Amino acid sequence: MRSVSRRALLRGGALGVAAVAAAGCAAEERVPPVAERPDPETVLLRELIAGKERTVALYASAASARLVPFRQRHEAHLAELRRRLPPASASVSATPAPSPSGGASTGGRASMRALRDLERRAAALRARQVEGASPPLAQLIASIGACEAAHALALSRSL
Repeated sequence: MRSVSRRALLRGGALGVAAVAAAGCAAEERVPPVAERPDPETVLLRELIAGKERTVALYASAASARLVPFRQRHEAHLAELRRRLPPASASVSATPAPSPSGGASTGGRASMRALRDLERRAAALRARQVEGASPPLAQLIASIGACEAAHALALSRSL
């Protein structure tokens, strides 16, 4: 019977350990990464941004110079909402929320009534969106809602 030297035994053991370790590492690499749940505030910001983008587009489709200040205020809201979106999530596209206009435009142009209804629905939605938001974001959402309520009132007077 042939004897195995201590050196050969150690070398063989080291190779065996290395092979097991390599197999373990390879197995770990194949495990799919666990997806992190999106931050609820980031999701809310994306929804607000998508809604504001639709609102700005609807105001842009209205061919009335009287509505320019309304659109500009919505553009200012949009800029502030975008500013608060974390940089890492700014490039990730959000799932668009259902359109608040609900077919509010007629022939590609928004009517005053459609804009008023849009502003009313948006202002009413803000009270629910404030729940669970951080204080700074809740304050911004409440301010946006107040502006939208004022828009709805002003548009009602012009009908």
